[in-house]
Order: sequence, then C-alpha cells, then structure tokens
Amino acid sequence: METKIASNETAEPMTINDGLKLGLPIAIGYIPSAIAFGLLAKSAGLPDHISIMMSFFVFAGASQFMAVNLLTLGVVYWEIVLATFILNSRHFLMSAALSQRVRQGTSKKWLSLVSFGVTDETFAVASLSTKKPLSPKFLLGLNFIAFFAWNVGTWVGVFLAAGLPEALKTSMGMALYAMFIGLLVPSLRKSLPVLTVALMAMVIHSVLYWVPMFSGISSGWSIIIATIIAATAGTVLFPRGVNN
Repeated sequence: METKIASNETAEPMTINDGLKLGLPIAIGYIPSAIAFGLLAKSAGLPDHISIMMSFFVFAGASQFMAVNLLTLGVVYWEIVLATFILNSRHFLMSAALSQRVRQGTSKKWLSLVSFGVTDETFAVASLSTKKPLSPKFLLGLNFIAFFAWNVGTWVGVFLAAGLPEALKTSMGMALYAMFIGLLVPSLRKSLPVLTVALMAMVIHSVLYWVPMFSGISSGWSIIIATIIAATAGTVLFPRGVNN
C-alpha cells in the first residue's frame, strides 16, 4: 500500500485535458437537467436573462430549482437567499476537503476559481481520484466542462421551452439523480469505507426525513447534518482513508 501511495504522489500531475475527459460524463448528465431548469424557469414566468444569469453566477442546480419554486410561491427574497445558502452550505465542506488535497503553494486566486465550480458530482470525481496532490488545472478542467454544459443546457431550455411535451419535461428532472448514482455505485463496489459512509448518510437522512420529531428540519439542514455525522463517523472508523 505504501508503494502504491508513493507512486501516486510522484506521478505526472493531471492536466486540464484530464479534467475535461473525466468531467465529460458529468457534463452529459447536466444538460438534460439544465434544460429542465430552463423549462421550469420559463413556465414560472421568470425573465430569460434572469434564468441565464442564475446558471452563470449561482451554478447550483438544486438551489436554482428551489429558488424558482419559491419565487412562484411568492416567498420574500431574503428567505429565498437564506434557504439557498443553507442548501449550499455543504459546499463549504466539499471545498475545505478538496483544499487539503490541492498541491501546496497554489495561489488563493486559483483556489477561489476552482472552488466556485465545485458541485456534488465534480467533488465525487475529484475526491475519489488516486492522484495526490490534485492539480489545480485538473480541477479547473473538471469544473469548467460541468459549468459549460449547465449553462448551455439552460440556454436550450429557456429558448426551446414551448416545444416539449409535459411528460418529457417532468422526466428530465430525474436525470441529475440518475447520473449521481451512476458515479457513486462503481466506488461503492470497490471501497468498504465509501460504502459504509454512504449507507450511514442514507440512514441518517432517512431518519431525519421520516421520523415525525424531526419534521421541522429543512431538506438543506438534513443533508448537512447527515453529511457531517457520516463524514465524522467515517473519519473515526477509517482513519487511514479509502485505500484501506
């Protein structure tokens, strides 16, 4: 095991092209979900430029869907901002975790640029990479292709909204979850720690969702709580990481 780790640490750093290649499946999965967002935003009466700016500056699929729904319900702006902030708080944990694996000496400008593009899916791909340390250019390529696909999909959804049947619009909303499952399952088959932590997170989140005494906890908070508890338990149970 020590030989394997040493080999990874001295291997050639991954390039921006490596990031683009590994991010291609994510980009393909993002497009139908982004089209679905564009369709939803259009049907909700959101101006086209607002929908496009949301994808460009926010770049957070679940938060964008939730924000459009809350706008439709007439929720005040500060509550929408607070709700999306809570839902996206998990990205602090993801960025903090990735920062520990990025090559030492990386400037704050690079770290800021890379952290903007971190999503659930790109985090999963980057965190499961055996390369140590992670190259900032690799992360930039990985995040960029996902960002590009999400924005292109939004444009397509906004401007082609009227032509699709309702059943197709609804089914595209499931594509994001199907893609994430497709990324996670291969890792679960190879690693007991990853399988254990994933199962713990699922159980904790299910308890928070189904047990009546926790009914007041929002979806965003339940995700954060499940993530923190499962990740902490994984650190205690498997202190040497996923390679063991």
